[in-house]
Amino acid sequence: MVFFNPVYEHKGNTLSADSGYIYEDEIKQQFFEAFGHVVITQPSGTVINSDYLHYDATAQHARLTGNVKMVDATSVLTTNFLTYNMRSKVGTYQNGGRIISRGDTITSKNAYYFENTSDAYFRYKVIVRTPNVKVYTDTMRYNSITKDTYFFGPTNIKGNKNENLYTERGVYNTGTGIAKFNKNNLYTEDTKFLKGDSLYYNRDNGIGEAYRNVVFVDTLDKFYAYGGKGVYRQDEESILMTEKPLIITVVKNDTTANQETADSTAVQVDSTIRQMDSTPVQTDSTLIEVDSTAAAKQLRVMEKDSVPPAAVDSVYMTADTLYSRVIPIRDYHPLDLKLDRDGGQLIDEEEVDYGDVSETGEVGAQDSTLSPLDSNSTVLPDSTALQLDAATLTDSTTVVPPDPPQIKAKRPPLRAEPGNATIEMTQKADSTLRQEAVIPTGNEANDLITEALRVAQTPDTVAPDTVQQADSPPVPTLDSLGNPLDSLSSPLDSLRALPDSAKTRIVRAYYNVRLFKSDLQAVADSAYYGMVDSMFRFMGRPMIWAQGSQISADTIYMQIINQQVDNALLKNNAFMVNAVLDTVKFNQLKGRKITAFFANNNIDRLFVDGNAENLSFSADEEKQIITEMFHDRGARIKVRMENKEIIDYITIRKVDQKVYPFSMVTQENEILQGFIWRPQDRPTSKEDLLNRKREVPKETVPAAPADATASGEQTPEEPSSKAAAPKDTPSPPPQS
Repeated sequence: MVFFNPVYEHKGNTLSADSGYIYEDEIKQQFFEAFGHVVITQPSGTVINSDYLHYDATAQHARLTGNVKMVDATSVLTTNFLTYNMRSKVGTYQNGGRIISRGDTITSKNAYYFENTSDAYFRYKVIVRTPNVKVYTDTMRYNSITKDTYFFGPTNIKGNKNENLYTERGVYNTGTGIAKFNKNNLYTEDTKFLKGDSLYYNRDNGIGEAYRNVVFVDTLDKFYAYGGKGVYRQDEESILMTEKPLIITVVKNDTTANQETADSTAVQVDSTIRQMDSTPVQTDSTLIEVDSTAAAKQLRVMEKDSVPPAAVDSVYMTADTLYSRVIPIRDYHPLDLKLDRDGGQLIDEEEVDYGDVSETGEVGAQDSTLSPLDSNSTVLPDSTALQLDAATLTDSTTVVPPDPPQIKAKRPPLRAEPGNATIEMTQKADSTLRQEAVIPTGNEANDLITEALRVAQTPDTVAPDTVQQADSPPVPTLDSLGNPLDSLSSPLDSLRALPDSAKTRIVRAYYNVRLFKSDLQAVADSAYYGMVDSMFRFMGRPMIWAQGSQISADTIYMQIINQQVDNALLKNNAFMVNAVLDTVKFNQLKGRKITAFFANNNIDRLFVDGNAENLSFSADEEKQIITEMFHDRGARIKVRMENKEIIDYITIRKVDQKVYPFSMVTQENEILQGFIWRPQDRPTSKEDLLNRKREVPKETVPAAPADATASGEQTPEEPSSKAAAPKDTPSPPPQS
């Protein structure tokens, strides 16, 4: 019999509709079918509306169709077909539906909803929309109380600031914005990529932390780094790398000349010398007179036969801590070192009396001062990625009671209007949204990071926009006579022409800095690098090995222009050393400062200023023996080179030059004051760079850098001579 406006009660649940009837099957199990404005009210307060209801009283299992809407304390579920068990309070839809919970809207093809725990499991074309993010995945669990979303497959979380989080297993809280991922994780933001075995991200402060096998890439700056831990700050676009961090920069090689290998041998000097004073040197039985009109001294690098180098090379740099960030151009303070390829003015210093000397040259000006460096870093708290177990999406089984329940009539309750038209519209809109959604299928993280690394490793064919705008005229590098302009004037001029909105990247390295390139290696206590002018600053007992020489000073500046080494400045206690014929004798060059200019990655000209001294040995290459030692002193020593050979050697002002036969070379005169020779500190390969730090002398304790500041970029500061660590003073080599 059909009843109109029936109201029934069963196990505390109230069922009502426009019409319905009760019937029993052959084993006396009761069923209730209802039509039109169906309303189910549960004791917990949950209300379910639909157009049609089929209810199995024994199993307490309801099947609802047509504009279904279920409302409980935390969520609203809408679909066109829902199965719901009133005993276990588990609902299921399998042909599209939506759940709205406290600002989160979730749509999927299939879902299981557990009212007792407020958990929902979604399957196939799952899309989550919140005020801050959109989530796209194929398998997900959601808790409407905690607002945690758990992922068990490829997932994209897209933010409003063009950031994206990718993972294949993890949890994300839509309320707090905290993500904890632990499988194939990748964070992307515009041109920046951060990957790690575990990934932690906080949306509110924009901090992302990656752990183990960390890779960071910025394709715009062609900057990429590796490490065991990486911390990315979205607001300042910075990355802090620790645990064997490694930064790699792509530069050009010299394709017009043979490149020197990392193990190139020492520079050899022949016996011809230019502009020597006629100063006699007394021996036991012979007086040697030095020829003041001797030809120019020749410098030759003995190289092994090697395969021609590639067009590009990589510079690897590591330290205990590497920090890099993007700053506005206006906050960057480039150093105007006032370098001049013609040498510039001489240093105005106190005269040094060398005895009987001939004076040449002119008086110069005081050397330029340098801007301060704010060496600082930010250490962020550690975090542990959450480990998840995949859950199986299964429906709950029902328990059949021994006695069939009885359905009793009851007074009609107040009916909740389901809003049929609205539900139908949302179902159509969600269906279209799912069809158009791009759901990740796997391997996206590896594909994206691989492509990002490929772009970062490909050198630009034109100058980057952060140095010169695309529509600006080219910056001249030659004067009207075809001579090179001051190598630092062009970048500084282009900096002044850049708009205030332009940005650049800086890099800071703290403690045990090591750098490796196929033809250049370096170590220091700290380093600073600005991409806008491509200037390296090495501080704290810095040392460089290049072209067979060991180079040291209190501070070393090295600039790369057009992806090639262009110039270098050794500031205070500058020293260059190389071994002679693999013996314990060393060619030495020292001064208050040494300025070097390069062409095709080879030294083109060299200026030694401030009590300049050159001590070199001449050798008979055929007999492989050393014949004599030359000692030269003056206010400036100028060297011009071509194809790695000296074509011009000039000593200027207060010149004092002597030649000693090898028999007169002693332990006292064969080395200059401040001499140091530490080949054991030289990185020999990329692997050696990461796994071995240079030995720190017991008497040397490096000072800790200042704490990092979060705002703005400060002017790089040259360390004071008082704070500088004492230099190694090994015992003199034994006398031959």
